[in-house]
Amino acid sequence: MGYTLNFAAVWRNFDFLMSGLALSLGLAIISILIGALIGLILAFALTSKSRMAVIPAQVYVTVIRNLPILVLVLFAFFALPQMGFRLDKIKSFVLVLSIYSGAYLAEVFRSGLLSIPKGLSEAGLAIGLTPMQIRGSIIAPLMLRNVLPSLSSTIISLFKDTSLAAAIAVPELTFAARKINVESFRVIETWMVTSALYVVTCFLIAALMRFVERRLALPR
Repeated sequence: MGYTLNFAAVWRNFDFLMSGLALSLGLAIISILIGALIGLILAFALTSKSRMAVIPAQVYVTVIRNLPILVLVLFAFFALPQMGFRLDKIKSFVLVLSIYSGAYLAEVFRSGLLSIPKGLSEAGLAIGLTPMQIRGSIIAPLMLRNVLPSLSSTIISLFKDTSLAAAIAVPELTFAARKINVESFRVIETWMVTSALYVVTCFLIAALMRFVERRLALPR
């Protein structure tokens, strides 16, 4: 017997899917902003000449990058309360995704820092800037411009990782889809629409990042 597509149940709950998508974007944006700060600090540490800075940063990046994010999510939500650190499900997921994104963005930023000529730092010192001023006003802006293509891919990947929040019942897009699926039994229709929402959102993020790249590109 053939299967007849019927999207009625999905359209009735489409606002629920959209609220889930909005939460997914919110989780991704907050986590990426915090993760970018962590990644920037780690990148400067990784490119430092001090072993006291390099070794802890290397350990952080190596450990986090080799752990499945789902393991980190479950650890933060179920294990941390046993250790006295109690966070609600949204805060615990943001914490995990921020820590996770920080490790990946550290490598992205590190490659960008290594691509910047050392002469720029020397020029900054020559005009009287402090090392902190050089990093904030010269090195960091140039590095961000250089890593935009890699940063775009990382941001899209991290947005898709928000689907793992469904494992701890955060009502983001995947959780909303699972709920509609269980209540309506329209498996194909629910996941077709959900997949389309993910694809369209990722496409828009990529288009936005390409626009930013063009705006910040150096004239030839």
